[in-house]
Amino acid sequence: MPEGPEIRRAAALLDATLAGRVARRLTFARADLQSRARELEGRHIVSVRARGKAILTRFEENRYLYSHNQLYGRWQVSEDGRQPKSRRSLRLSIHTGGPAAFLYSASDIAILMQADLASHPYLARLGPELLDTAVDEATVLARIEDPRFARRGLVALLQDQRFLAGIGNYLAAEILHHCRIHPAARLRDLDADRRQTLADACLALPRQSLATGGITNTLSRATALQQRGASFEAARFQVYRRAGLPCYRCGRPIEKARFVGKTTYWCPACQAKEA
Repeated sequence: MPEGPEIRRAAALLDATLAGRVARRLTFARADLQSRARELEGRHIVSVRARGKAILTRFEENRYLYSHNQLYGRWQVSEDGRQPKSRRSLRLSIHTGGPAAFLYSASDIAILMQADLASHPYLARLGPELLDTAVDEATVLARIEDPRFARRGLVALLQDQRFLAGIGNYLAAEILHHCRIHPAARLRDLDADRRQTLADACLALPRQSLATGGITNTLSRATALQQRGASFEAARFQVYRRAGLPCYRCGRPIEKARFVGKTTYWCPACQAKEA
């Protein structure tokens, strides 16, 4: 599933492509949405913004097109308006008479008015947005100190959008490894210093990933690896998708395992469970 940084980049691309233009035609795979396409057609597109792992395309008169990429969704844009070739199922298209945007393989789509946003089942439950510049260390630390979350295993809690919005599988694994925290540890198990380290990493790594196109490894290491011939995918992570390869810190093989209902990657030496 795309995570916060990937959705932010997709929203930025859509905003650059569509904002300020008139939506001449919209197509939906779902008949119930296609019957409502005229509610948006002929209206200016004001902006495209990310909310957690969802995207909100705002039209004039406070109308919104909500979409969630789910597991396999992907947005593509076309400067000439022609549909890109793809084996994926087209779920939504937005045509402006010039550039167009196409959403494939995601069916969680809705047409909303502004008054609907506060009660939408996904949007209404989002925690603080880690990629919003207004969200700071104090905001994240207050979330970590909230007793409602104290007993949750961290690899699952970090992926709960109600806790902090924008973290998924790879960011959860990378954050916990960065902090040397066992995937099944709970917030109540962490002392004040570890909680502070966790708050810092929850802000730093998603923002680094956004700025670099997906790198959560140390930037110097990622650069060095690529200079030695490693692919971007091979260089970008510290532990994620590196099962069987040596930990960059200690050399012990990275493991892939399941904790508190979530599959993750971790170093048993660097992230040993504390007594």
